[in-house]
Amino acid sequence: MTIFKYPERMTDRYCLSKQTLTVRSVVYAVLLSVAGLTACSPSAPDIPSDRLNRIIEQFERGEAAFANEHWQLTSLEHNPFRVDDLANSLNDVSTEDGSRPRMTPIARIPQEADQDFHHIVKQLLDAGVFGIVLPQVRTAPQVTKLVQAMRYPPQQGSQYPDPVGRRGWGPTGARQLWGLTNQTYAEKADVWPLNPEGELLAIVMIETREAIEDIDEILSVPGLGGALIGPADLSLSLGVGTPAANGQAPEVEDATAKVGQACVTHNVICGSFGSPDVELRLQQGFRLFTRSSP
Repeated sequence: MTIFKYPERMTDRYCLSKQTLTVRSVVYAVLLSVAGLTACSPSAPDIPSDRLNRIIEQFERGEAAFANEHWQLTSLEHNPFRVDDLANSLNDVSTEDGSRPRMTPIARIPQEADQDFHHIVKQLLDAGVFGIVLPQVRTAPQVTKLVQAMRYPPQQGSQYPDPVGRRGWGPTGARQLWGLTNQTYAEKADVWPLNPEGELLAIVMIETREAIEDIDEILSVPGLGGALIGPADLSLSLGVGTPAANGQAPEVEDATAKVGQACVTHNVICGSFGSPDVELRLQQGFRLFTRSSP
C-alpha cells in the first residue's frame, strides 16, 4: 500500500509537539515515519497552540481531527432546519471563560452547490460556526461561490483580495462564541489556507461522478480548505447502488483513493463520511473524520 506524502513545504508541519504525543499521536508518528517524515527532534520548537480552529490546528500538526473530539458537525442537509438545534449545538461547544470553543463547530448547509446559498452561509457564520460544508459540488465555479460567500470584501491593503468576498457585517454571535473583539474577529474570519491566519474552513462534498472527474480543478480553487467524500451519494452517482446506496463498492473505494491523493497534492484537508478503516485512510492522506477516534 502506497503511503502518500504531502509536498515538501508541508514537511515541517508533521512535527509532533511533546504536548500532543498521546497514544494516538504515537500511531500517527509511526505512519509518518514509514512515509519518510519524522516527529519532533529534541531541538525542534513546539508548535504554538494559538489556533481557534482545532481542525486546522490538527492538520498543521500532521494529526487527524475526529468528530466529537476536535470538531462538531451540525448537518442541516437531511434534517428540518431548526434554529434552536443549531443554537444548542453552539452552546454545547462554548466555554464559560470565553476561550476558544472546546470543539470546532462546522455546519453542512441544506442547499446544494447549484442552488442559492449565500444567505444561509452568512447566517451560520454570524452565529459562530467555523466552517461550511457545501453538498453536491460538481464544478470549480461552485467552490469559488462558496469561498466568496464566506469572505468579507477586501479592504485597503488586503494581502489576499481574491476571490472577492460578499459577506455582510453582523457577527454578534460569532464574536461572543470566539471570544474576540470586532477588530480581531474581522482579522481571523477569513478562509484558510488562502489566508494563513484565517480560521474559517470552506469544505466541499465530493459525491458525484462530475466532481471525481474534475477533482484537480475543484481542489485548485483559492480559499478551499477541505473536501469531504460522501460515499453513499457517490455510489449512486457512479451507478453502483444495489439500488440503495452502496458506499463499500470497489468503484467508490477507487474514487476515494483518487480524491485522497489529489488532496495531498493540493494541500487540502481530506475527509470521508464513515471510513471505518482509519489507518487506511491515514495512509491515503485523510486527516478529517466524521467519527470519533478509535
